Amino acid sequence: MDTSYGDIFSGHQRRAARVVPEVPAERDLVVEDAASGWCGAVLGIEKTGDGDFVRLEDARGRSRLFALTPAAFLVDGRPVTLVRPVVGPAGPQRTASGSTAVTGLRARTALPSRIWVEGIHDAALVERVWGHDLRVEGVVVEHLEGLDNLADRLDAFRPERGRRVGVLVDHLVTGSKESRLTSALDPRVRPHVMVTGHPYVDVWEAVKPASLGIAAWPRVPRGQDWKTGVCDALGWGTPREGWRRVSSAVSSFRDLETPMIGAVERLVDFVTEPAG
Repeated sequence: MDTSYGDIFSGHQRRAARVVPEVPAERDLVVEDAASGWCGAVLGIEKTGDGDFVRLEDARGRSRLFALTPAAFLVDGRPVTLVRPVVGPAGPQRTASGSTAVTGLRARTALPSRIWVEGIHDAALVERVWGHDLRVEGVVVEHLEGLDNLADRLDAFRPERGRRVGVLVDHLVTGSKESRLTSALDPRVRPHVMVTGHPYVDVWEAVKPASLGIAAWPRVPRGQDWKTGVCDALGWGTPREGWRRVSSAVSSFRDLETPMIGAVERLVDFVTEPAG
């Protein structure tokens, strides 16, 4: 073989495969999705039917899910593979409400006190975020099937010292039907009942739009069913299909608006306060 021209095949030798480092998807790590250019801070890892996804939140508070595929992200401009962080014993685990998780929890006899909410969706969101805390305290959440039933339910329940009721109300604003109904409580039970709520027409609206990947909740004309109007405006199909979207978007208190969080926290404190 004539070697006077050197090794003419040297430029065609297979290069060593590029090693892409694995980086734990720790909360608040800023990464960029290489395919779309979306840049945001890690909120957490979510397990879905299609595998593990990372949720990123951008500077405007919008969040999106991205599949944890190899070399799919950039950190400081360099390709990386995001992986689940290793859970160690360094610190206490947190619940969806942000409180310290209680491990080895055993079933506890329910307190006499109760938290009442207007509908089944309210109850589901409260359970999603505060369920662990309520089971620790032994607090039962029940839905009223409409605020019009509040007076009759209170008459039957008969709140008293050590037997309190906290009521979470949608659209609790001055002059609303809800504020009129709750202001007419029997003075004899008022010391043992706390009514609080949020300003939103429906509890769906207490979920941050960014968590659902929308810019804002649509305005629905007065007289039209709110859930139906929202689903029509967003192309979500029926309210049943819309609820699946809303429910699946909530994984912690960070997905809820502040008035909703504050209202539920006040009720939990109220019904768990020792009688004295």
